[in-house]
Amino acid sequence: MPALPPPRTPPVALAALPGYQVRRLHQIAVATFLQETAPTGLTPVQYAVLQCVANTPGLDQRRLAAAIGQDTSTLGGVLDRLEARGLLKRQAAIEDRRVRRLALTGAGEALLARALPGMLRAQSRMLQPLPAPERAEFMRLLQTLVDANNDLSRAPGGG
Repeated sequence: MPALPPPRTPPVALAALPGYQVRRLHQIAVATFLQETAPTGLTPVQYAVLQCVANTPGLDQRRLAAAIGQDTSTLGGVLDRLEARGLLKRQAAIEDRRVRRLALTGAGEALLARALPGMLRAQSRMLQPLPAPERAEFMRLLQTLVDANNDLSRAPGGG
């Protein structure tokens, strides 16, 4: 008796999958950020690190990782690169020498200030296709999804 052909996988419309659309939007967000902030040489994660440290000087690496939803091993490399560029410094905490406190250098503060207009343009460009009244609603829904699914992440965020 001849073998039956394997069952055919039913077609799936990728555009109807939220995960697919979120991945595509992430690609667009990164590309737009890099276009708008090209003179700074910052990646979106590096920007997030600098902004979070500026918002909370003295933050330690573990709390920074949680605040921006980044795993600590990857974050270590990001911090190494930023420190090598002279944009931030790590200092042992007085109360526990194993804890590394983070602070921006003057160069880091200046670069963050130069990156801000481009970062804001990138955010505006991403939301531009939505009618103005729908932008806040989109952001509210996006935040709801992130908050409700945060524990599913390999690096849950808190910021």
